[in-house]
Amino acid sequence: MEFTVKQLTASQRETFLISLVRNVLQGKLSEGEMLQMLRKKILGMNQDKYAKLVQISRRTLTSIEKNRGNQSTDVLNRVFRPFGLHVGIVPMKAATIEKLLSESAVNTNT
Repeated sequence: MEFTVKQLTASQRETFLISLVRNVLQGKLSEGEMLQMLRKKILGMNQDKYAKLVQISRRTLTSIEKNRGNQSTDVLNRVFRPFGLHVGIVPMKAATIEKLLSESAVNTNT
């Protein structure tokens, strides 16, 4: 899916966000990869600008996007906050995640 920030409607941004979160939960995408995609595709920002926005160093942002380091929950919440996300409890078993996702889909369609 190729697009630029200006081409996305609010609905398309939400759909993109949901797709990325689903991929993270299913283990197809890391949190760092998701953050990098959100930063680039939704905000169209480079690392320097985004790090300033969320008040962390560019080096810390790079570490998060490359899935390195051991950042605090506070830092992780800061980097995901602009997208309406925060760090939470996620089941470890793939079957539980799939059940959770399928139940969420059923509940949002009712």
